[in-house]
Amino acid sequence: DSLDESLSLLNRYHYLIKWLHMTIEWQSSKSLDFIRTLRMAGYGMIILGPTLHFWFNFVSKLFPGRDLFSTLKKMVMGQSIYGPAMTVIFFSLNAALQGENDKEIVARLKRDLVPTLLNGVMYWPICDFITFRFIPVHLQPLVSNSFSYLWTIYMTYMASLEKAETDS
Repeated sequence: DSLDESLSLLNRYHYLIKWLHMTIEWQSSKSLDFIRTLRMAGYGMIILGPTLHFWFNFVSKLFPGRDLFSTLKKMVMGQSIYGPAMTVIFFSLNAALQGENDKEIVARLKRDLVPTLLNGVMYWPICDFITFRFIPVHLQPLVSNSFSYLWTIYMTYMASLEKAETDS
């Protein structure tokens, strides 16, 4: 029953993602921003992918069970350590690759980090619960990447905002 409910939830989530993707694609311009696409793909392949692999193996060794208490501990660690660290890295690297200087990057982080983390707290706990509770460790990065699809739409929107005002 629990697995059936989880699969049903994942199925609904999948259709929500497809609907959002089609809505955003329909509203966006017809042109592809190749440089932004390259930045996002590079971040995913060079930074996010390897760190997800390391992270899921690390927390599964630290808290090896898939019981409720172990799952909750993994979720808390993800929300308090991995999520904030990766968000800072994402915003900083993306801004630097767009030519922003140190002051502009710090201003962007001051403006965007807390709202992004708060939105993440509303999104990632259910994703992490499903991943840590029901998915074998070797498949957890893949499942997390599936959940990341919708989150990436939000993150690329946040990263595309105009430069933040600096205190100079």
